[in-house]
Amino acid sequence: MALGKHIPLNSDLVFPAGAYAVGAVEQVVDFEASTRDQRVQAHDRDSGLPTWAISVFDADPDARTKVVRVKISARNPPTLPPAPAGAPFPSVAFEGLTATPYVDSSGSRPRLAWAFRATSVRGVPPKTQVPQAPHRADQGA
Repeated sequence: MALGKHIPLNSDLVFPAGAYAVGAVEQVVDFEASTRDQRVQAHDRDSGLPTWAISVFDADPDARTKVVRVKISARNPPTLPPAPAGAPFPSVAFEGLTATPYVDSSGSRPRLAWAFRATSVRGVPPKTQVPQAPHRADQGA
């Protein structure tokens, strides 16, 4: 198979209507290495770098999941851009974005879900217009 475990994607493909950081950058906890008294930060299996997470609001009105977490492996915590004047959250895009499919069995029935990782985050101007679905020419007539 030509695709590996992590599917490379473009931030505009995943978040066509824009993405907004809705919380602070957080350390991802390694639950297997942590104890009740001491929390241990998770590290990326491939690079060995510490892993951080950013909660992101997907501005697409048709998105099934409105808030997703994007993990970033980096030596230092990523820096979020400031929110523009009058806006509550900064608009962001991700470099080196990948998606990994998995089966989420936490609900009443299993469903396909996606885990997102990136190499960095950057600020972008907020999207002013939601992209429309491609228009199909009427077939027949």
